[in-house]
Formats: sequence, structure tokens, C-alpha cells
Amino acid sequence: MHVVFAIIGIVFILAILLDAFETVVLPRRVRRSFRITSWFYRRTWIPWRKLASHIQGQARRENFLGYFGPLSLIFLLAFWAAGLIFGFALLQYGAGEHFRLSGEPITFGIVVYHSGETFFTLGYGDVVPSSGVARALAVSEAGLGFGFLAVVIGYLPTIYSSFSRREIEISLLDARAGSPPTAAELLARFGNYPQQALLDRIFQDWERWAAEVLESHLSYPPLSFFRSQHNNQSWLGALTTILDASALAMAGVDGLGDEQAKITFAMARHAVVDLAQVVNASYDPKAADRLPPQELNRLRQSLAERGLKLGDGAEFEEKLNHLRSLYEPYAIAIASNLSIILPPWIHSEKRRDNWKAGPWDRAIQARSLAARTQSMDEHF
Repeated sequence: MHVVFAIIGIVFILAILLDAFETVVLPRRVRRSFRITSWFYRRTWIPWRKLASHIQGQARRENFLGYFGPLSLIFLLAFWAAGLIFGFALLQYGAGEHFRLSGEPITFGIVVYHSGETFFTLGYGDVVPSSGVARALAVSEAGLGFGFLAVVIGYLPTIYSSFSRREIEISLLDARAGSPPTAAELLARFGNYPQQALLDRIFQDWERWAAEVLESHLSYPPLSFFRSQHNNQSWLGALTTILDASALAMAGVDGLGDEQAKITFAMARHAVVDLAQVVNASYDPKAADRLPPQELNRLRQSLAERGLKLGDGAEFEEKLNHLRSLYEPYAIAIASNLSIILPPWIHSEKRRDNWKAGPWDRAIQARSLAARTQSMDEHF
């Protein structure tokens, strides 16, 4: 019977170590039929998302969802540690021999306690391994505990470094495409410049950003759950905006070349397709149309008022619909899975960019108005 415990313990330890190795040490996507980290996130994110759905108000709901990413890392590391402690306890119980200084009998609960204090190198000495196998297991577990601490120290800074790099470009998009960003604002602000180099440079920057997001989120999938600092921004919203804008440029905008837009679209589409698989998104054939005919007409009219003319006729719409079909189902599926609101193609009303907002704006405006009123009274 004790041999069975030892075998189960070995399976536990190997499974946890393999999962940690694939998640942290081997930063690439490994296709396996079962992976502990994937199972962990599926079992924790779904109830968290359901709880968030009962919270009224987008800001409060986003704040609650924002806790999941950082907390999930802590819980995942604790989950790994608990699995290793339990696995070594099974192995010790099945293959090792111990005695207590108090002379009390050794139970499985006592062995789990001994495994925990050995893993975290507490060294109380109230439970002592008495056989060669037990001592060897204790030394191995203590060494593994040190290694686990090193993994934690190295893993968390890497995650937050990737998160920081991702958010820099998202913040820069605020002044370029509005808050939340839209393809209409991006093209309206930069598509009618005398020289197209500025828009192409923006597309080029976002081509590289999409490649970095693809690499970092494949290597470290928990990054997908990290929310942006502003409630109306997200990595998926930014990626979708760039895809929308490049799709419009490729479908046809008078006087606008599409060479760089094609390259950016290819990279961004690659990212959204692969990341849909990372977050285990599911295709929804009943998803709402993001750009119905009336919205396309409003988009066309808005851009025309700002000096940009979209292509006319069925050929333009057919090409645009084809390009949208290449990425929108994946973006919508990711948004549904991660509870992210996708930005529209064009805002229903004029909105102020995040950089224009501030907590003292109303007070400053009221003071300025009062000063002008007083000046006019004194004048008359």
C-alpha cells in the first residue's frame, strides 16, 4: 500500500515540475492534451468572470477584473508549491521512515507537515527522517524549495517587464486614435497629411508591437488577463483598432497607399489568431456585426468631412468585408472570453481623449469663468 503512495507522489512531483518548466523555463507554446496551468486558469477565470458580471458600472467591474491577473500569478505559484509539498509527502510516506522527538506516532498529516517545513527550509527538527531514503528525499525537497524561490524571483519581474512594454504603446495610441481608440479617429488624424510617411510610421510601430505582444503572450499566457491602467483601453482594443485601420487602408482610401498597411495587417492578424487559441476562445457564429451598413455610411461621411474619401461601390465593401472576416471573429471571441469591450469603428458621439481629462479640470474652468465674469463686471 505504501508503494502506491510513493508512485502517486512521484507522478505529482513530475507533473508539477514539468508544468512549471513549460510555463516558466521554456517560454514557448507547447501543445499538450493536458496542462496544469491551462486547467488552473480555466477553473479560476470562469467563476471570477461570472462574479464580475454582477457588478454594476463599467469602472467598478474593470477594477475587479483587473485584480485577477496579478492574483492568479500568486495563486498559481502557491498551487505549484502545494502540489510539490503534497507530492513529496506522499513519497516520504511511501518510501521514507521518520520519528518524532515527542515519541508520538507518525501519521500522514505529520508527514505533510514535515514536507512543508522541509520545502520552505524551516528546519524545526521535531520530525526527523531516520532512513537513508528519507534523508535523501528531505535534502532533495529542500534544494527544490530554494530553486522554486529562485523561479518566483525571476518569473514575476519578467511578467511585469513585458506588461510595461505592452502598455507604453497603448498609452501612445490615446493621442493618435482617441479614447477608446477607433480606426476612424486614427485615419482622420493622420490619413490626410500631405506626406503619408507619418501614418506609415505609426503602422510600422504597431507592426512591431503586435509581434512583441504575440511573443510575450505566447511565452507568458497570464499576461492576457492583465488589464490596462485606463478602463477604456486594452491590448485587444488597440490590436483591433490597428486591424480596422489597416483594413480600411487596404480596402481603398483615395490618395492613401496600402503597402505598410498590408504588412501591419498580416502581423496583427497573426497575433489575434494565435492569441485566440491561447485564451481558449470559441467561435460565435451569432456575434453582432461591428460595422453594419448604416455605421459604414456614417464612417464614410465622417471621414469625408475630415478630408478622406473611402472607396465607392460593391468592390470596396466586398474587399472590406473579406478583410474583416479574417480577424473580427477571433477578436470578438477573445473579447467575450476575457470580458473586454471592443472599440467601435467610429464613436457615436465626440469623446475627449484621456490626456485631455484631469481631476481638477472642472474647478479650474469654474475659476477661470468666475475670473472672466468679474473682469467683465469691473469693465462695465
